Amino acid sequence: MREIVLDTETTGFEPAEGHRIVEIGAIELLNHMPTGRTYHQYINPERGMPKEAFDVHGLGDDFLRDKPLFAQVGQAFLDFIGGDSRLVIHNASFDIKFLNAELGWANLPVLPMDRALDTVAVARRKFPGSPASLDALCRRFGIDNSAREKHGALLDSELLAEVYLELIGGRQPDFGLSSNSSTQENTTTTTWRPSPRPAQLPPRMTEAEQSAHGAFVDSLGDAAIWKRFG
Repeated sequence: MREIVLDTETTGFEPAEGHRIVEIGAIELLNHMPTGRTYHQYINPERGMPKEAFDVHGLGDDFLRDKPLFAQVGQAFLDFIGGDSRLVIHNASFDIKFLNAELGWANLPVLPMDRALDTVAVARRKFPGSPASLDALCRRFGIDNSAREKHGALLDSELLAEVYLELIGGRQPDFGLSSNSSTQENTTTTTWRPSPRPAQLPPRMTEAEQSAHGAFVDSLGDAAIWKRFG
């Protein structure tokens, strides 16, 4: 199963108010294991960066001025995520809203919401009443997020990939075989004991081989071990 863990950084909260994506980061997982393939792109938003957004991610006008427009990189982004891979996103409605706005403006296919798995919702179901921010989940699972001085789409995707694997059962899922598995909660543990075969296995030696072995044993005399324990 192929999954894409992704994150975006933007100029604000609402594309309907003229805000745009300025960074996309994505990590490829195959059967819940990182493959090493990533997608990372800074994007010129064709507008100024509000101070509130700059304080979050540190991406300013001078840095973004020479970066490509979304319309120039949108197809490459779609090619990376593919047509049916699950999209693992923290607060998925926010990122999908912005991605679909940008894709629509570029006349590219939009993303159906049902492709996204929202890790905020997963965390709230698993830990009701507890904080579900990315930083809070990193602390819960002991994931080092010390490099996260500001938000960054690729770094946040890498952290989210680790959080996601913990949320679904740990970095090395045991496929329900652990003694704490919910499928075993109501079962009784029994001690295995060997039992005899219902039917004896047929001999694998031919009659000729048995005769040859008997002749060999006879040639060894009465002290042959086979005669003592035969």
